[in-house]
Amino acid sequence: MRIDIITVLPDLLTSPFSHSIMKRAQAKGLLEVHIHNLRDYTPYKQAQVDDYQFGGGAGMVMMPEPLAILIDKLKAERNYDEVIYMTPDGERFAQKRANSLSLKENLMIICGHYKGIDDRIREHYVTMELSIGDYVLSGGELAAAIVVDAVGRLLPGVLNDETSALFDSFQDGILAPPVYTRPADFRGWKVPEILL
Repeated sequence: MRIDIITVLPDLLTSPFSHSIMKRAQAKGLLEVHIHNLRDYTPYKQAQVDDYQFGGGAGMVMMPEPLAILIDKLKAERNYDEVIYMTPDGERFAQKRANSLSLKENLMIICGHYKGIDDRIREHYVTMELSIGDYVLSGGELAAAIVVDAVGRLLPGVLNDETSALFDSFQDGILAPPVYTRPADFRGWKVPEILL
């Protein structure tokens, strides 16, 4: 699977994919994560990617041209199963959506910033809008990292024990039960007898 992430804060996304399961997935060639700095694709001076809103209102909006230039470039190189925009008003991201996205080959994720992206990009390029909850972050980068992690760990061969993902919380709509490990008696707190 290949995931291309469009962001104005590329450094914010290097750490989540440089450790643990996501690092191993990439090392095995099962997952490719490519981070694209939107500022590298703007035709405007001083790497400008945002401007004031038409109609007034507080906050800046990400301009359509830099986004269109980068999205067009990426789409010319490969076909994308989904172009995802991380936004608070998107579909609530859940395990069922992670499962379906893990079956795709190429995903593009657009990280919003400021007041979001120009709505013309949403209308003409975006195929799916996702939210990680009913709150607002400074940008879509952390939300994108959550989506990549949740999807990437489901790819065949990523987890050492592939059946582990089948029994994760929410796979069957309920939370997983409490878990225990050794020692069986820690400070007098005992593992339930039925598990021993």
